[in-house]
Amino acid sequence: MKQFEEKKFNIGELKGTSAKTIEEHLKLYSGYVKNSNLVLQKVEELSQDPANAYTLGETQRRFGFEYNGMRNHEVYFDSLSDGPEELTPDGELAKCLVYLWGSFDKWLAQFKALAMTRGIGWAMLYLDRKEHRLLMTWVDEQHLGQLQDCTLILALDMWEHSFVADYQPSGKKQYVEDFFVNLNWSKIEENFNNGAK
Repeated sequence: MKQFEEKKFNIGELKGTSAKTIEEHLKLYSGYVKNSNLVLQKVEELSQDPANAYTLGETQRRFGFEYNGMRNHEVYFDSLSDGPEELTPDGELAKCLVYLWGSFDKWLAQFKALAMTRGIGWAMLYLDRKEHRLLMTWVDEQHLGQLQDCTLILALDMWEHSFVADYQPSGKKQYVEDFFVNLNWSKIEENFNNGAK
């Protein structure tokens, strides 16, 4: 069976987030890749015997958590790679944000408010490929709430492991502000353009 492989990211110095936090966070990502492979291997083994139907179902359910955790982190870490870059003001993504929200600043304020949702989870920006429309949503745990048939273009990890060591629990708002300082918008634009094809 073909194995998922870890992506490599070129993450330099970030405002507010230490190299140690990124190092530990990448270990978590590595675990998602490893566990995605292990779950698929286990599913294949369990599928050989119909008596394993219940265990197979529960194991298969676990795959959504591991796989989505892997892919969400890839979008997150990729967006912090190769240094910060501004959004191209006359690009298709910027035009789409302005069309739907009235201005980039209005969209940004709404996304930052979404990121401040109480509890752990992800603030997400998706491209609905059928409607060619951007959608924002909060995802508590990654096996629940991901948007069907949409391309994830921006993922902001709001689980505590992504910021508490550097910001403390009370620094969540500053973590969100710094994320956008560190963001490489060219990666987000690439996700958008690839999803629109």
